[in-house]
Amino acid sequence: MSGRDQAGPNDDRAERPERRHVLVAVAWPYANGSLHLGHLAGAYLPADIFARYHRIAGNRVLMVSGSDGHGTPITVRAEQESTTPRAIVERFHPEFLRYWDELGISFDLFTTTLTENHAATTQEVLRGLHENGLLEARTTLQPFDPVALRFLPDRYVEGTCPRCGSDGARGDQCDACGATLDPIDLVDPRSKLTGATPEQRETEHFFFLLPKLEERMIAWLESRQGWRPHVINWALGFVREGFHDRAITRDIDWGVALPDDVTLTGAEGKRIYVWFDAVIGYLSASREWAQRSGDPEAWRAWWEDPAAESYYFIGKDNVPFHAVFWPAQLMGSGTFNLPTNVPANQYVTFKGAKASKSRGVGRSLLDYLEVYQPDALRYAVAAHLPEQADVDLTEEDMVRRINDELSAAWGNLVNRVFAMTAKNFDGIVPDPGELADVDRALLATIDAVLVDGAAALEAVELRRALRLALSGAQEVNAYLNELEPWRTAKTDRARTATTLNTALQAISGLVVAFAPFTPFSSATIHGWLGLGGTLEDGGWRRPDVPVGSRLGDAVPLFARVELAEPETQAADVASEALTSDSAEG
Repeated sequence: MSGRDQAGPNDDRAERPERRHVLVAVAWPYANGSLHLGHLAGAYLPADIFARYHRIAGNRVLMVSGSDGHGTPITVRAEQESTTPRAIVERFHPEFLRYWDELGISFDLFTTTLTENHAATTQEVLRGLHENGLLEARTTLQPFDPVALRFLPDRYVEGTCPRCGSDGARGDQCDACGATLDPIDLVDPRSKLTGATPEQRETEHFFFLLPKLEERMIAWLESRQGWRPHVINWALGFVREGFHDRAITRDIDWGVALPDDVTLTGAEGKRIYVWFDAVIGYLSASREWAQRSGDPEAWRAWWEDPAAESYYFIGKDNVPFHAVFWPAQLMGSGTFNLPTNVPANQYVTFKGAKASKSRGVGRSLLDYLEVYQPDALRYAVAAHLPEQADVDLTEEDMVRRINDELSAAWGNLVNRVFAMTAKNFDGIVPDPGELADVDRALLATIDAVLVDGAAALEAVELRRALRLALSGAQEVNAYLNELEPWRTAKTDRARTATTLNTALQAISGLVVAFAPFTPFSSATIHGWLGLGGTLEDGGWRRPDVPVGSRLGDAVPLFARVELAEPETQAADVASEALTSDSAEG
């Protein structure tokens, strides 16, 4: 289902030759449990902020993602509940759609990996690798549960990490140190199904011959500019250590089937590995969006035009899949664009523990939406985005940001200026007359906030862009405190008109600066200013508020948030028993 009502991204706007095509690809969450603030901060809110900026700037944005229906955590939960994987996905996918609707996460399409379109696209990519000599069928040893009498996918095997010694490492990855693993690497491995020690038995699988792409991958990664240090360093280090062939099929009956013309022995009991098929969802979702838009070939503008840009928003545990494996799949299978940037965020922690569904760390988004207004929650999380390092998030920090910054510095500014204009000029935008240096300086400051904010957003430095917007609000408050229009209203009506008009013009610019972060309240203020149309119509600039226009009746924008009792917060966190780790493609 789509998260946006329009038929296509910005389709109602006139074509302009300078408009860029920007693909915003967002991590696919496993549809096996509720999401938490770590997911929101790690991928979904940053992607939406970035997409909203580009739409306002006039670019053609396509923002896609969906529920990953083939992840092993889904089959694990289905077996625990004696139900089917599809039933699990159908339970949580609507909940995800509710998040996006209530939080204003503006997907052009949020679909699932269970569609026929996704299966066909995945098979097409696999077939392309096969035709290009990058797949090889091999008989290999795989873990087999002697009690359950079945082969075990990687995530059905747990044990001790051979790199860092952490217990609870999975057969594909250690969350503690980030190492990419195979089940055979684990120390003291055990089956998640029965607890038995897995045996190694022969089975046939396709392997992706990654070493054949090693030189191309290194050259491409070394050419990347503007990538976050932890992303590029990890990716280059991973490839330079030596690429290894990697299995892309597994013994399981849930997932995308092999194409009829590329088969294996016992193919009826094998499926394409979820690590391989989930990232292909970005391409399949783009194609699905194009079909829904009425122009089935429209997706090509984002995937085949060399001038198009693509940004992948993920958490840092997904770096290997998006900065290494997915580019390799694209390189090896066709002529699709490689990622422009992979601005992976670090972790959000709560009292030092990583947010995790399976470990019950961090309350669900629905819990937070019962307490916080959507824009308030967006603001509080955006102010703490873990762009360069892990961020420990506390309820106290969130409440302080909302009450002292969003409400006091920005919301109160809007209300006081509108109230003074209503009181002194009957809600009509007054004629400013000749501006003084102090007035021109304020407007120049706001214009600079937009210029610098655009540069920060282009570089995916979202926290810096938010700080700039807040600093602009603080400058307007300082301007009002210096000129005191509530005092000059009694002695100098002309000066008061100039002050309030200048403040309204400054607010119109700040509405644009805040819009990617707080879309609901920004749209409300835009309407109160009587500017007409939408923020996307006006571009990334300060719109002029016409003299003589009537302002809307402003009401308080943001409710004050009261901090819950500490023991209640702790109980809430401890009581959560969610079911999978952070969103992974």
